[in-house]
Amino acid sequence: MQFLPVAGQEDSPQTQQPDEAGIVELASLAEEESSGEVCCGGPAPSRSTLFEKPGYELKGYVRAFLRKDGDDIPLVKTKLDRKDHRQTLLARLGIIRDDYRVPPGLYGTGSPGADSPVLVTANYKLTFDFVRRELDGIDCWLLVLDTRGINVWCAAGKNTFSTDELVRQVENTRLAGKIEHRRLLIPQLGATGIAAHHVMLKCGFRVVYGPVRIADIGDFLDNDMQATEEMRSVTFTLWERFELIPVELYIFNKKIWWVFPLLFFLGALTPDFLSLADTWRRGLLSSAAIILGCTSGAMIVPLLLPWIPGRSFAFKGALTGLLLGGLLLWVSGAGPVEGTGLLLIFIAISSYLAMNFTGSTPYTSPTGVEKEMKGAIPLQAFALVAGALLWLAGPFI
Repeated sequence: MQFLPVAGQEDSPQTQQPDEAGIVELASLAEEESSGEVCCGGPAPSRSTLFEKPGYELKGYVRAFLRKDGDDIPLVKTKLDRKDHRQTLLARLGIIRDDYRVPPGLYGTGSPGADSPVLVTANYKLTFDFVRRELDGIDCWLLVLDTRGINVWCAAGKNTFSTDELVRQVENTRLAGKIEHRRLLIPQLGATGIAAHHVMLKCGFRVVYGPVRIADIGDFLDNDMQATEEMRSVTFTLWERFELIPVELYIFNKKIWWVFPLLFFLGALTPDFLSLADTWRRGLLSSAAIILGCTSGAMIVPLLLPWIPGRSFAFKGALTGLLLGGLLLWVSGAGPVEGTGLLLIFIAISSYLAMNFTGSTPYTSPTGVEKEMKGAIPLQAFALVAGALLWLAGPFI
């Protein structure tokens, strides 16, 4: 399934026919359509057949097509435009994350030929953009697997970046007829989903595991596909941790927005029932505890991760929540019972959100994550319920 971009873009050279490499620019397709002639003779395809076939869609990241073996293979841009950057921001915030994907199939960068390398990646648009951006100046085939819009690492664990899907795309795209070599470059973080010996048996292609970071792909190819120790090492730098924060905050806050009006309503449950002063004070204080608890677990913990004591993420979140929550309540001057309740709520939220990052780090395992969750979630739930009861009872004690 090939996806078409908008024809006649300003950066597309005006050509009348495929060049020696078989590349047809988009402007040429538009000219053929309007002139009623095509370079190979015969009537020009109508707009309905050229741009509006069932299953086709116009995409702005494609700059041209490579006509090879009867297929029109999209050649993608290696420069991201403003729309790409805007969509990346929205995806980072979680706003368009659920359906941020590209069509699976075969793409190319530059002017790929029979000896060009074949990189395999996921159809998560954010991953796809990172890959094509690093392929600037490289003639390369890009085989995109249908991972349901999930990144390589997670898709490998969910069995969508898999041996069967890889073999299926190799066969569907008739890749063997387009290249002379039989090598597929698989991202190292996708290795858990790909069994190299099964790929060889099923489609005759040899799997080569590439570097961890796509930024190293140029050096990897220049080094005869030999990875250095640095290329095999997974990092989790301050910036890499920071990139995970917005989507966590967005998703959690989207789920709990209804809690804030409820807190103001419940804040009125005092001996002076429906007292505006008590409603306002208790509503603001409890809302602040919720918001800062989210900030503690989803922002402070990942940013300060290496320096917070303990190995458990739930413990790191609870400790950070204890310190920040205690500071908040000391400043606010809340009563002992009400303050203890809010502190428990603060700790529970901070611990829970910090634990979400166990699946985003390079030094946890599925069994380790499962073990931590089984031990932490009951304690978090207990602290949340106990805290809510103490906060409600505070004004009456």
